[in-house]
Amino acid sequence: MTVTEQPTSATDAPRGGADAKPNSGFYDPANLRLDLYGGVTAGVVALPLALAFGEASGAGPIAGLWGAIIVGFFAALLGGTPTQVSGPTGPMIVVFAGVFASLSGDLSLIFASVVVAGLLQIAFGMLKLGRYISLVPYPVVSGFMSGIGVIIILLQASRLFGGAPENGGTLGALDAIPGAVANPNLSAVALGALTLAIVFGWPKEWGKYVPGALAALTVGTVVGYLLLPDAPNLGDIPVGLPDFVLPSITGDTAFIILEAAIILAILGSIDSLLTSLVADNMTRTRHRSNQELIGQGVGNTVAGLFGAIPGAGATMRTVVNIRSGGVTRLSGVVHAAFLLAVVLVLGPVAAVIPHAVLAGILVKVGYDILDIQYLKRALKGPRADLGVFVVVLGVTVFVDLITAVAVGVVLAALAFVKQLADRQLDNFNITASIDDPADTELLEAADGQITVFELDGPLSFGAAADLVHRAQDELVDETKFIVLDFARTPFLDTSATRAIEAITAYAGDADIEVFSVVTSDETSAMLHDVPGFRQRFDSRTEALAEAVRILEQSKRSQAAEAL
Repeated sequence: MTVTEQPTSATDAPRGGADAKPNSGFYDPANLRLDLYGGVTAGVVALPLALAFGEASGAGPIAGLWGAIIVGFFAALLGGTPTQVSGPTGPMIVVFAGVFASLSGDLSLIFASVVVAGLLQIAFGMLKLGRYISLVPYPVVSGFMSGIGVIIILLQASRLFGGAPENGGTLGALDAIPGAVANPNLSAVALGALTLAIVFGWPKEWGKYVPGALAALTVGTVVGYLLLPDAPNLGDIPVGLPDFVLPSITGDTAFIILEAAIILAILGSIDSLLTSLVADNMTRTRHRSNQELIGQGVGNTVAGLFGAIPGAGATMRTVVNIRSGGVTRLSGVVHAAFLLAVVLVLGPVAAVIPHAVLAGILVKVGYDILDIQYLKRALKGPRADLGVFVVVLGVTVFVDLITAVAVGVVLAALAFVKQLADRQLDNFNITASIDDPADTELLEAADGQITVFELDGPLSFGAAADLVHRAQDELVDETKFIVLDFARTPFLDTSATRAIEAITAYAGDADIEVFSVVTSDETSAMLHDVPGFRQRFDSRTEALAEAVRILEQSKRSQAAEAL
């Protein structure tokens, strides 16, 4: 399975490729080729990122590589998302760099926070806290994914012209583009164009044997080394085994270490489980969130013991793995093994890989991550979903991933409550739409003096806020009875109960009787102390019949008095 033959939408992507075989309790050798392709390709993509993240953290490039190796290996082996690739990520590095600076470069203290963070993640998994991330709505996940795609493209744009962002983040990448375009390295431009042509034009039938990304990497590197040696490349790769770092916690630093560990643990857990959701959408599978936290925790704990920077599930590398064919956890292990080989053996070879070649591969990856199919559907669907998608995408690109998801979840929840409230309020007055013959006959006999309000399903607090105003607007001068039908309402919350109290109070002031139809014990308990109800009935027909009886009795009394 190649990068080029995959659909652009995560929801349309098949599980691991056409050649993938379903897993039983044992590894299926039929998946071996796909896992090797996926793992190696993800490793190639991870290499420059691990070096860059290590350098940005303050711990050095080799710490970034070992973070990718250790966290990637243990999270793949013990985690709950088979296709996930883990390693250093942007959000984690931002926090870790702050820890590095606050602890003045004392490695025993710094990596103690990483060890404690890993242990906390293990505890999160054992306490089964991971399931809560599954509540993230799809528009949020789609906006998050598409934002990652945009970031990837922007970060690599200047490298296609031989430049490189001087400052981190999306804004730094944008600032670097005009200068790179104005002063291009023609060798880099040629290699970037060659790579883009290969990854976008690689035939599907060829991809069954060699992924387009690997072909582009090989061809681009050979051409760059032999014909265009002045194009910027990765350069010397640091090599060597990691040293054991004995964690140290003192009374003066315990609070700082614990605070940093909690932030790293929470951020790493959210980052990893969001990536697991992305993997689920692409592979049509379901990850085990608590097991994933345990795997990530073990990886970070071991990483901290060997002076490696912490990591989490890496969205970009996971997507690369899946789109290149990765099917099982072996692909994540292969990714780690590839990086280990680079560190120990292949440093001189990897050193000549041109930046422009990697940039071309990543641009294609970024394009494939864009959830174009969902965007097309969202344009025809609810505007609220489209708004959530756009906001999450924008915050992902220009702020950070975690903030984007938090904002997206809040907006999606508010949009859902608003949609539910509108539906409940639109269907609140059902007097004219009742089709039961017995009820219709009773309403006709009442001659417009009975108004029936029905609550369909649990009443949301969003609807409760406008319920009183809607009731006042629907009542007419002739109304003598209100029938509140709670037959389809399993329960009421405090907001809804207060709204019902307000309606009964308004009805009492207007000399309108209120009947209720209650079938749920929970609803009955909540309404027990609400004043203003004359009677409660088991069915709407009974309530209407009693109201009509009282109206007719009143009419007869008025006629007798007239005589």
